Amino acid sequence: MELIWGNLYLQSLAYYSVVVLCMIVYLAVFELLTSYKNWVEIKKGNLAVALATGGKIFGIANLFRFSINHNEVLLDTIIHGTYGFVLLLLGYFIFEFLTPSFKIDNEIKEGNTAVGFISAVISIGLSFVLGASLS
Repeated sequence: MELIWGNLYLQSLAYYSVVVLCMIVYLAVFELLTSYKNWVEIKKGNLAVALATGGKIFGIANLFRFSINHNEVLLDTIIHGTYGFVLLLLGYFIFEFLTPSFKIDNEIKEGNTAVGFISAVISIGLSFVLGASLS
């Protein structure tokens, strides 16, 4: 292990690999929670879904950026990143709760770019707050 942490390139590769794997898992969780298939909708050109998904990707990556800066142990980075992801999920449910006049999922699936944009900004904004609190 000392060989990995002593070499900046191997350390970067380790963080990169773990974050990519976590991102795939977390996006799969988001996919399970939405009423639409992200990549199918994006392939069809649904900009609202692309915005919302892009915000989630940026939010997750940003959480890990903070976590990597704060932790020296890879496992701690994963734990903090996962904790931040769970809180991002909570933010998604709060957003849904605060808009009782319409369903966020339905609006995004139907291509409402305004809702997709707000969803992206919420994910990005919360990632900065959560990231700062994890530091």
